[in-house]
Amino acid sequence: MPSLCRDCLRDFESGAACPACRSRRVTAHDELYSLTIAHMDCDAFYASVEKRDDPSLAHKPVIIGGGRRGVVSTACYVARIRGVRSAMPMFQALKLCPEAVVIKPRMQAYVEVSRAIRAMMDELTPVVEPLSLDEAFLDLTGTARLHGAPPAVMLARLVRRMRRELGITGSIGLSHNKFLAKIASDLDKPHGFSVIGRAETEAFLRDKPVRLIWGVGPAAQETLERAGIHTFTDLRRWDERDLAARFGAMGTRLWHLARGEDHRRVSANAPVKSISNETTFFEDTSDPDLLDGHLWRMAEKVADRAKAKDKAGLVVTLKLKTARFKTVTRRQSLRDATQMADTIYRTARALFDAVGDNGPYRLLGCGISQLVPAGEADRAPDLLDPGAARRAGAERATDAIRARFGPDAILKGRALR
Repeated sequence: MPSLCRDCLRDFESGAACPACRSRRVTAHDELYSLTIAHMDCDAFYASVEKRDDPSLAHKPVIIGGGRRGVVSTACYVARIRGVRSAMPMFQALKLCPEAVVIKPRMQAYVEVSRAIRAMMDELTPVVEPLSLDEAFLDLTGTARLHGAPPAVMLARLVRRMRRELGITGSIGLSHNKFLAKIASDLDKPHGFSVIGRAETEAFLRDKPVRLIWGVGPAAQETLERAGIHTFTDLRRWDERDLAARFGAMGTRLWHLARGEDHRRVSANAPVKSISNETTFFEDTSDPDLLDGHLWRMAEKVADRAKAKDKAGLVVTLKLKTARFKTVTRRQSLRDATQMADTIYRTARALFDAVGDNGPYRLLGCGISQLVPAGEADRAPDLLDPGAARRAGAERATDAIRARFGPDAILKGRALR
C-alpha cells in the first residue's frame, strides 16, 4: 500500500513507521497518489497564533474570546479536552477550565498569518478556494508534473512548511470531491492527514450521521430525523424524487451526497458576495447587554475583514435564530456603502430593535452584502447624523493606532460586555 511519511516526506510501501526517520506519522492508502481534491483546515487557528507569539502559553489552556460575560470564539485543544467549546458562555468555560488564559481576539494578526498560508497554497496550485481565514479547498489536478511529486506529497509539504515557517499546524483531508475532502480533514485533528478514496466512499459513509453534511445544523438534523433519516444509510433508502418533494432542492443535494457525489468544482475566482460573522450560543439568551456586546464584536469583525479585503457593503444584514429554531433575517440598504464597524453596528442594532422581543435567541449574526470596492465607501456625510463623520474619523484613527501598536491598543467599552 502506498505510504507517505508526513515528517520527512519519504514515500514507501506500507509500514507503521517511516524506514528513513522512524516517524510513525505515516499516511497509507491505496489511492493516496491518485486523489487531487483537498481541504486544509488550520488547528485551533486563533489560539495557535497566540501560542506561537507567546511561548509561555505553549502548554496552557487558551481561550479566545471577550470578557467574563462574553462567549468563547475558539479554544486550544488543551481547553477543549476540558469541555470548552466555541460559542460557550465565558463563565461556563471558566467553570470547566478555571486555569485557562483568556485572550481577546487579534484579528489583524490572524489575517496576516492567513495571507502567508494563502501564499504558500498559491505556490502549489492556482485553484485555491478560501472558506475563511483558516481553511480552504485546493484542486491539485495536473500539478504532479509541475512539482515532480503527487498532490499528497505537496500537501504534506505544505503543512510541514506552515509548521516550520509560521508555527501553525493544519489538518489535511484528501479525496475525490469537496464534500468528502472536508469530512476527511476533520477525522484526525489536530495535525492530521486523512484520505477517503473512491472505492471506499459508500462503505465509509454507510453508518455515519447526517450531521456530517456541511450545512446540516441542529434544526436541519431535527427535520431529517423527524422523517426517519438519521444516517447516510437512511438517506439512501429514499428515492430522489421523494427527497426533492419533501425537502426541495436540499433533497436532491442530499440524494447525491448520500452516495458520496459532489459535482461542485473548486473555484479560485468565486467573487466574495458577502462578509458576515455569527455565533451560536451555548445557552439561549435574552440578556440585552450580552446580545449588544456580541453585536458590536461581530460588527468589528465584519469591518476588519472588509478592510482586509478592500471591500465595502451597501446592505447590512441581521440574522437571529430563536430558541424554537425559527430564523429571522432583516436587511437594510444603505445610502452609501460602508466598511465601518460603527455604521454596521448601528444599522444592525436598529434592525434588532425593530424585531421586538422574540427571544430568547440561540444564534446571532450580522454582515454586509452587495460588496463594492473600498474606494466607493463612506464618501458622503450623513446629514441626519452629524456625529457620524466624527465617529468615522475616530475609527480610522483607531485602526491606524492598532496597526502600529497592536490590536489591543484601544478597546471600546461595549467590546468588553
